[in-house]
Amino acid sequence: MAPAAETVLDEVDGEEGAGGAPAATGFRGRVLRSPAVAGPLAAALLTGVLLCLATRFSRSHPFGPVTRNIVDLGQQYLPFHAYWRSFLLGETHGDAFLNWNSGFGSNFLGDIGTYLSSPFDLLVVLFPADRIELALYVVTALKIAAAGAAAALLLLRLRPGPWPLAAVLGTAYALSGWTFNVGAPVPMWLDGLVAFPLLCLVGEWALAGRRPVLGPLVVALAWTANFYTAYMATVGAAVVLVVRLLTAEAAAGARRRLAGALRAARSVLIGIGLAAPLVVVVFLATRVADPTPVTTFTPAAWTDVLARFLPATANLSSPALFIGTPALALALTLPCNRAVAPRVRTGWSAAIVLVTLSLQWEPTHLLWHAGASPNGVPYRQTFVLCGLLIVAAWFSAAPGVPRPAALLGGLALLGILAFTAGGSADIDGWTYPAFGVAVVLALAAALLARPGDRGSPPDERASTASDASADRVRARSAPGVLPAGAPPGARAWPAALRPAALRPAVLRPTARVLPVLAVVLLVAAQAGETVVTGKRIEEQQRAEVAWSPRIGPWHEAVAEEAARADAWPRHRTDPGEVPGGNDVLLVGGQGPEYYSSLTAEVTSRTLDSLGFGHYAKGRHPVTLDNPVTDALFSIGTRIRSRPTEPVRQDALPRATVSVTTTPVPPLVTVRPPNRPATRPGDSAFARQERLLGAEVYDVPAVSRTGRVLAARCPAGSQVWFWAPEYRGGAALAGGPTVDFEGKPPAVRAPLRALGTVPGSGEVRIELSPEGRTRLPRQPLGCLVRDRLDSAVRELTATGATEVRTTGHTVTAVLPPGSTGTAVLAVPRVSGWRCAAGDAELRPARAHQGLVAVPLDGRANTVTCSFRPPGLKLGGAVGLAALLALIATAAFRGRRQEFTRSARADRSPGKAEG
Repeated sequence: MAPAAETVLDEVDGEEGAGGAPAATGFRGRVLRSPAVAGPLAAALLTGVLLCLATRFSRSHPFGPVTRNIVDLGQQYLPFHAYWRSFLLGETHGDAFLNWNSGFGSNFLGDIGTYLSSPFDLLVVLFPADRIELALYVVTALKIAAAGAAAALLLLRLRPGPWPLAAVLGTAYALSGWTFNVGAPVPMWLDGLVAFPLLCLVGEWALAGRRPVLGPLVVALAWTANFYTAYMATVGAAVVLVVRLLTAEAAAGARRRLAGALRAARSVLIGIGLAAPLVVVVFLATRVADPTPVTTFTPAAWTDVLARFLPATANLSSPALFIGTPALALALTLPCNRAVAPRVRTGWSAAIVLVTLSLQWEPTHLLWHAGASPNGVPYRQTFVLCGLLIVAAWFSAAPGVPRPAALLGGLALLGILAFTAGGSADIDGWTYPAFGVAVVLALAAALLARPGDRGSPPDERASTASDASADRVRARSAPGVLPAGAPPGARAWPAALRPAALRPAVLRPTARVLPVLAVVLLVAAQAGETVVTGKRIEEQQRAEVAWSPRIGPWHEAVAEEAARADAWPRHRTDPGEVPGGNDVLLVGGQGPEYYSSLTAEVTSRTLDSLGFGHYAKGRHPVTLDNPVTDALFSIGTRIRSRPTEPVRQDALPRATVSVTTTPVPPLVTVRPPNRPATRPGDSAFARQERLLGAEVYDVPAVSRTGRVLAARCPAGSQVWFWAPEYRGGAALAGGPTVDFEGKPPAVRAPLRALGTVPGSGEVRIELSPEGRTRLPRQPLGCLVRDRLDSAVRELTATGATEVRTTGHTVTAVLPPGSTGTAVLAVPRVSGWRCAAGDAELRPARAHQGLVAVPLDGRANTVTCSFRPPGLKLGGAVGLAALLALIATAAFRGRRQEFTRSARADRSPGKAEG
């Protein structure tokens, strides 16, 4: 830990500056001029401006008409934030435990911990409901700006240096290729980007024996905001801590190093413990979530890895390592920079090489991802390596402009990298032009900065900022500080860029202008490349991945109808198909649409078995417009909408909307103890009938000739085609073609109606498949509406006479003497507890995948309540961690009091007395 960095933080704490004399401008002036304040503020401002410019040049919302809602951003995060706003304002039926709007009832606390627990997400309440896209963009921008500020603060803490350089490098970290390619489309991961430099600061405080209470609180905040990327950030911070311990001066003995490491471990353990009430809930919800197919890690080609250091490259299958050519060039000068202590050069260079290799080796790949290779983006930890590169750049450039030999060495490595990467398919037409311009501007900045100290007195040129105040700082340093020092003869940055207390009294005009011009060129090089990279990545993503249109008249029209028709809990309202996923979170209602990493396997399997479709390998169930399932799940109002024009990326979608209300059984129904046997088999038709308790389909034998299916059904019945793995069209003779999108395992096609059976009773279906035709053994079912109506009347007559719901509890009043099984039309996910009458709540039973309660005829009420699994365990761990934090604070207070008493006893006045 550099001593002058301790001084930097002391200035913020209100102590005197590095020069030892109080500033004439008072406390506020000292704070604003402090590098520890100016650097992070400048980094945050520059980061925000460049992000907005990149968005503007790509014509994306909110600075253009084109949607930003690609993949999960539009299908998960935008709907979840819309619901989060409504929840915070008290406008939802559910509470923090249960979300009634999604998946027929889902674990909302788990989703909060996964998607919405960042403090930045609270800002959505400041925006109106029809500006939720703007709210999410502001949240995203603030997270990225905060990451830039945190990185700049970390750099200034690691060792002294000019705050403008710290600001530029902080911006380089915040706007890396990882941010544009991975973080911005998945805003929850941006909390890890913020967490990494903050957790490194916690390590620095631990080494210095400072802030024993604040450190665990920072860890807790990071793990609460997003524990997934916080885990990666913690691993990265551990790497930084190890390097700091190994590169410390010899004066820091083994005992003091061990003490610092133990203090860091204490902070991490207490912090994670404080976050346990949320982390444990998410962890257990993940264990029962619908499993995605096992992924085998395949390392990217090294040519592609090297290409990702360059601007304007995008590919989710390789690590996004772009940090800007100027920042990368400075990092590459570190191994050759003799102005930096050998142990520092060796330690950081080795750490970067080893971490880079760890991205490509499966055992360490699994370590970075907590033992499970992720689907989709395999290099989610790349932001840590970007941060290490920024630190290397800072250690090389903070003592002064690298000498010509170091610059030539860095440029040579940069040239080799750029040349080797030329064969990668990730190289864009903008890559090398932007790279070349940035190299020229960065070289010009270096040349202007090097002679900038000619206006300084001779003794000022020969010393660094660290040397100038080392004795004074060491005298004030807290126990446990591990000073890094600097080798003799290190060149200082121009005097105009040094802290005010270390500048000479008079500077020549050249010494004032040239350094400022050098900073301007450096910022221009870094900023120009960053904006080009952000623009091109957004454009490439929109062209290559799935996207959702912006929220517009279509969503608004459905939301108005859903609000008008809402009759919960008397029955559900399904808003139907609206562009994007998690539609019910945007427009209201209580349908099955749900897209989350925590979608329970019970929910997915139950809905799949009944003929529902899904995306995302099962974690995104979609609506099913089928009268039988409407009866099963008490969907009394169904909203149907169709676009009036093609849905485009640069236009607001419009649609026609219709509403249909039909009689359905209540949310809680009763199945008699001795039900007649229903149709055997594993088809969606048989499963629907078993859950309904009545045969309502005629399931005919099907003959197939080429692409034609033939069967016979009762005249006037409705033909339903069930082919979950089929991709292509199907048309009843004389009717329109209905499209199916089966693509296992990612996409499962839902059950669809093809038309009405003619008077002849002959059913003839023409298929137009795309690729191989895969059909189940019983693909056809003919629904006889009179049978269904009779079953609905019976379930209504024997079902609940009254249903009441609170945030996570359902209470139903049943007809007296009810026996058999009460069925709540909710998937039986972990956490449901039920009881009949006044009995104690116990884990609910299941009936064909739904929540069930046995009835003995004595109770006429049923109560079911949902509590997220892990809440008790997490609360206990959190309480223990809180007690440990209080004990730490108390011990710290007593130690400080003892120290003050000892100093008072040693004071001259005391001695004379």
